[in-house]
Amino acid sequence: MRQLLLLRHAKSSWDDPSLPDHARPLNARGRRAAQAMAAAMSDLGLAPDVVLVSSARRTLQTLEAIAPFPDSPLVEPMDDLYLAPWPRLLDLLRRAPETARSVMLIGHNPGLQDLALALVGAAGMTGGTAAAARRIADGFPTCALAEFGIATPWHDLAEGGGRLVRFLAPADLPEMAI
Repeated sequence: MRQLLLLRHAKSSWDDPSLPDHARPLNARGRRAAQAMAAAMSDLGLAPDVVLVSSARRTLQTLEAIAPFPDSPLVEPMDDLYLAPWPRLLDLLRRAPETARSVMLIGHNPGLQDLALALVGAAGMTGGTAAAARRIADGFPTCALAEFGIATPWHDLAEGGGRLVRFLAPADLPEMAI
């Protein structure tokens, strides 16, 4: 079973309206949420072999805040991930190395949320993880993480091809309640 981790970038700053969207950095709350998510990921033993990350400043800073990972994954910054729609994200995931046990994609909404819902499929909206799937349908907050089990090779990944394991938002983490 393969593992797919979808992580939305942490909260970004709007302090400088002259910055292009691609160049916006994380704000203090975003850095704090990313550090809390890093601790949660470590506690859960989530460590990707490959990280596909948008080239936007806020996604790269999110990666910096959640790293380092135990086994130094292959990190691939990609311009194609910036604000990509879900079919493009799915296409990029299909190109992941078949030897990768776990792939993390750090990206943006609405594409990330739409991808998560496409992977869950209609069947995933019922059963044991239906509540988590409905939470994703209601919104994919900044620095939220969706973990999927993938039974097929990466090149065969398709709609409905993911089994949602968990959905974790910063608001679920005790560190963010402070």
